[in-house]
Amino acid sequence: MAEPLVPSTGIAVLHLFCRTTADTDRAGVHRAVDAAVADGLQVVTVATLGHKSDVALMALGPDTWALRRFQTAVEAAGLVVIDSYVSLTELSEYAKGLPEKMANDRLHPNLPPPGMTAWCFYPMSKRREPEQNWYALPFDERKELMAEHGSTGRGFAGRIVQLITGSTGLDDYEWGVTLFGQQPDDLKAVVYTMRYDRASAHYAEFGPFVYGAVGSVDEVLDAAGVAAS
Repeated sequence: MAEPLVPSTGIAVLHLFCRTTADTDRAGVHRAVDAAVADGLQVVTVATLGHKSDVALMALGPDTWALRRFQTAVEAAGLVVIDSYVSLTELSEYAKGLPEKMANDRLHPNLPPPGMTAWCFYPMSKRREPEQNWYALPFDERKELMAEHGSTGRGFAGRIVQLITGSTGLDDYEWGVTLFGQQPDDLKAVVYTMRYDRASAHYAEFGPFVYGAVGSVDEVLDAAGVAAS
């Protein structure tokens, strides 16, 4: 087995968006998830809605090779990976001085949060347009804008758990955003409200959104119409 490949800070995160087929092996999906957990990963299973996928699998752990083994096992079980996202947990440059527990929760989250089964994921980047170039702003201005953005997000404490992971150099966008909510409209409300912050209104570019419900492996496969083995 390959030597572990781990980030110096935080853990790796893999989102797999899958289509089920007549060949999807229910027992094989269970084995893939069980093996991943034994391999040191957390796995969140989601029944997704709409045409973009049938099932989303969110896996988190320190070792990139463990994530690769999980992806291989998922595909061997007959789930067809039709989209994906790769990222790392991180503490941004604007979060220096964060209390230790808050910092640890961002770098080493424990998911899914209890009682929050509404779920969505979207990638995003910051604009580099001539008149809207985030990276041309002075650090202090960027920090002020992000403080405003964070203050808005904290207004949803108890209703939303948000995980922002960094993907610069790893995937097509710069961040992946995963939201867990108590109710579906909690997700809608937080995204809508935060879009009015200047950091978002002037500088954010959003990728496609995927929405679903967090459940057990059996609940998710039942929803996707995968027959019992």
